[in-house]
Amino acid sequence: MSVQRGRHFLQIPGPTNVPDRVLRALSQPTIDHRGPEFARMTKEVLEGLQKLIKTSGKVVVYPSSGTGSWEAALVNTLSPGDKILGFETGHFATMWKNVAVKLGLQAEFLPGDWRQGADPAQIENKLKEDRQQAIKAVTIVHNETSTGVVSRIAEVRKAMDRAGHPALLMVDTVSSLGLTDYRQDEWGWM
Repeated sequence: MSVQRGRHFLQIPGPTNVPDRVLRALSQPTIDHRGPEFARMTKEVLEGLQKLIKTSGKVVVYPSSGTGSWEAALVNTLSPGDKILGFETGHFATMWKNVAVKLGLQAEFLPGDWRQGADPAQIENKLKEDRQQAIKAVTIVHNETSTGVVSRIAEVRKAMDRAGHPALLMVDTVSSLGLTDYRQDEWGWM
């Protein structure tokens, strides 16, 4: 029988350890989700998120795992048979593509070497080639947790604009939000 001393220290990209102060906060009594304290807290959180993601628009919080948010984004904006364009930057970009396929979407996946982010020039070229505008969305993982690769979203947005393509830009910010520059209004991404 093995003996473990202290709390296990997890050494992978995620999930991360929960700090002790957060664990202590979880032991506090819950507040009434219909009461004024919850309403005040929610307003404060949403206003803070607006500042964090640099938007003047409304912020919606969707409680789920990262894969749950991929699914929600795809099924609430696209229909089975629609085509998406993704870029292979690592394990999570590949998983997002697989979720799309399971939802009945056609996924074109630009190959990558897992050492660099999405290539804006390749995306621009693919969108220019899509004269029928069959591609309905471009999916990019901002910070690919499995590889540490960061995609240049501002440049991807500019490439899409240069292509004059109406595809929706969907960006996974699971491991980048709050750590890497994020400009919702300026970059026009979902």
